Amino acid sequence: MTSESALIARAERRAARRLGFYIHATVFVLVNLALFAINFTITPGRPWAVFPFVGWGIGLLMHGMAVLGPLGYLYRALVERELARMPAGRDAAE
Repeated sequence: MTSESALIARAERRAARRLGFYIHATVFVLVNLALFAINFTITPGRPWAVFPFVGWGIGLLMHGMAVLGPLGYLYRALVERELARMPAGRDAAE
């Protein structure tokens, strides 16, 4: 693989991860808007929609940190460290 094609493949993987996060965030907003609308229409005295919002929000936060923030950098550093530990020419079947 040439260095240019390796860069293109790397950029495509990063773009795919970002797109996955953007889709996740969009679905989060739309579903939670619907849940809050249902909650305040049917049972306005019991704010149950907060629970899925907080739970899913924690998952979305972690996804965002993995793609856009410090966990993404940590992941890349760990991958680089593992690649450096592997003997050259060894098959990556593990």
